[in-house]
Amino acid sequence: MQTPSLDESNPAFRELLEDFRGGLEGALHAWLSGKQAELTAEAPASRELVSRLDQYVQRGGKRLRPALLYYAYRACGGGDRELVMPAALAVELLHTYLLIHDDIMDRAPTRRGQPTAHLVFRDEHRERGWHGSAEHHGESSAILLGDLAHCYADELLSDSTSLLEARAAGASARVRSCYATMCQEVITGQYLEFTAGQRPNLTDDDLLQILRMKSGRYSVERPIQLGALLAQTSDAVLTGLSEFGLLLGEAFQLHDDLLGVFGDVSTVGKPVGGDLIEGKFTLLVHYALAAAGDEDARWLRAALGNADLSVDEIGRATELIRRTGAERRVAEMVETRHSQAAEILDRLELDREGKSFLAGVVDYLRERTL
Repeated sequence: MQTPSLDESNPAFRELLEDFRGGLEGALHAWLSGKQAELTAEAPASRELVSRLDQYVQRGGKRLRPALLYYAYRACGGGDRELVMPAALAVELLHTYLLIHDDIMDRAPTRRGQPTAHLVFRDEHRERGWHGSAEHHGESSAILLGDLAHCYADELLSDSTSLLEARAAGASARVRSCYATMCQEVITGQYLEFTAGQRPNLTDDDLLQILRMKSGRYSVERPIQLGALLAQTSDAVLTGLSEFGLLLGEAFQLHDDLLGVFGDVSTVGKPVGGDLIEGKFTLLVHYALAAAGDEDARWLRAALGNADLSVDEIGRATELIRRTGAERRVAEMVETRHSQAAEILDRLELDREGKSFLAGVVDYLRERTL
């Protein structure tokens, strides 16, 4: 999922995000350095795996998911950084795990401008002259790297819930349940998206459910819920923030689907038509197929997932999606959700700094351009 560059039009939001991001990256590096020292003292050869994880997470990224958790915690009156930061680190490492595995499934060559983890391990295998398949070694090692990130995410989340439980007996159960649900949803949603193109008669509701499970909840709603639960907010505020997060998460992913077809590498880091080449069966494609004539629909279905699509064929596909009105329909869904999310947030009684950040996220995601 791509995000825009930080916009100069909202300096308060930009400052909050940059301050948080700097602190998170320093804390993450320090924590992973400690794990590296711990593991390599027992098994020196493990250094190349653990150090690779630290290098991977330091490649950059906006860190929006942990920032949403942190500022939701602040918005609900939370003020204990020692309690909330391990959970924020956990969300970032969970995202790392999913990106590493996602790149294997998508056969992606790059991530954040650098070779993907499985290709780095593949090339190391070749350089060392090891026996066996370099491709198999690369993918297997990257799977283990992602597993390690997931393991560390669980450990960090446990650090936060242990502190919470020590201060308020019974309060950690809802946090652990929310985190477990988030993990289950995103993994299941990924599978459902991966197989969507093979399933006949998918409805709008089916595809919205996939969108929510695979990205909308995991990217926005669940991090916000985790922060609110760590702050032990009221059920009324939690419900409002959950509604806000779900709408914003859906808008985020729907807009990402538009960028995956109509965006270009200079603005969103992926080529025009990238999602078509990968074969992603999104609401955008679903609406286009439903509105297209029989011949155009057959052609678009055949084009979906064809890694050898030419520039002209990608142009034909994007023009077809526009002509059927699918692009406009999805863009309207995005704008409706942004507006509804902003209205919900405006009604909630929240801490000023945290609420300012959440409002800034709405504007920030709304301003993404094709």
